[in-house]
Amino acid sequence: MPKQVKKRHLLDYGILIPYLILCVLGLVMVYSSTSYILVEAGQNPMSSVINQMIFWILSLAVITVIYKMKTDVFRNKGFAWIAIVVIISLLLLVLIIGKEVNGAKGWLEVGGFSIQPAEYMKIVSIWYLSLKLSNRQTAIQGKTFFETVRRPLFPIVVALIIIALLPDLGNAAVITLIVLAVLFASGINYIYTLILGAVGIVGSIGFIELINLTHGKFLPAHVYSRFATFQNPFADEFNKGHQMVNGYYAIYNGGLFGRGLGNSIQKKGFLKFAHTDYIFSIVIEELGLIMSILILALLFYMIARIILVGIRSSDPFNSMMCLGIGALFMIQTFVNLGGISGLIPLTGITFPFLSQGGSSLLMLSICIGFVLNISAEEKRKKYSLDIMK
Repeated sequence: MPKQVKKRHLLDYGILIPYLILCVLGLVMVYSSTSYILVEAGQNPMSSVINQMIFWILSLAVITVIYKMKTDVFRNKGFAWIAIVVIISLLLLVLIIGKEVNGAKGWLEVGGFSIQPAEYMKIVSIWYLSLKLSNRQTAIQGKTFFETVRRPLFPIVVALIIIALLPDLGNAAVITLIVLAVLFASGINYIYTLILGAVGIVGSIGFIELINLTHGKFLPAHVYSRFATFQNPFADEFNKGHQMVNGYYAIYNGGLFGRGLGNSIQKKGFLKFAHTDYIFSIVIEELGLIMSILILALLFYMIARIILVGIRSSDPFNSMMCLGIGALFMIQTFVNLGGISGLIPLTGITFPFLSQGGSSLLMLSICIGFVLNISAEEKRKKYSLDIMK
């Protein structure tokens, strides 16, 4: 490839532009969903959006740094080990002294900001497994499934156990699904992944039935209430089902074209988590169903581009990284939408790029940085081959 062509000319705008649009929309919706409550409390109506903007500026800086790095750095086993040891250490720290919110410990307070280590475990899991399994692909033949994945999965399982003990069952479930997606993309016999997936589904159904039979006596109260209310939130509309019912009202109020930006009713104290878990309910209420579908289409277009980069990648590590990140975005989107629509219990998983949450935004942005770098590397390889021809 000609030396005068710089890396910035290899940017994948099909991924970068949707990311920027979604982040700007996220800032608008965070302001819209929090300003009224902040004014009522006598606080600065801009405080939440300023906090989110700080993390976005930091995210843009991190994307720039990751994009300029050589992808060989990502393949360094030492860095991957350091990352996973640091995250597991932070998770243990959270378990001991973490900030408790709604019955679960998940955050560390650092300099006025809250850090959620479980969020970063998502991208670290993808990175670590992609590195380990891509290096083992030539040695997979003749080995059993468990011989291949036993050692790479061990630190992931340790982290999942700690996350479940917090308890943060939502993130534990999402990370488990991400791990299954990376295993599926790794070249290991897909039957094993399907078997693990089937065991997970049957286990989940059995777990829910056990909760129903025992009335969740073995679970923390806040966890059981989520399982108990999602089946029929209107049975306890003014207590445990209050949040989900008002999420439905927000969706109903929006109609096709919405009440107008800033005109949500439900954000005025009815939806406690309007800026996080239920941000998309407020999007529908203010912008309407049609605009919400367009936002989802933009997000799914970006996910499709990420998956396409993974499919077209000539390097196993690059392929697994992109497919894992695409799976992360897809899983997190469907888990959030499933929670607000009542298809699954509410898990506390944020909607990608729109919900308030600095750790979530920074983690997702790190993913974008990885994908943009990999996309540029694959373009460079392709152009080099074209020139050689």
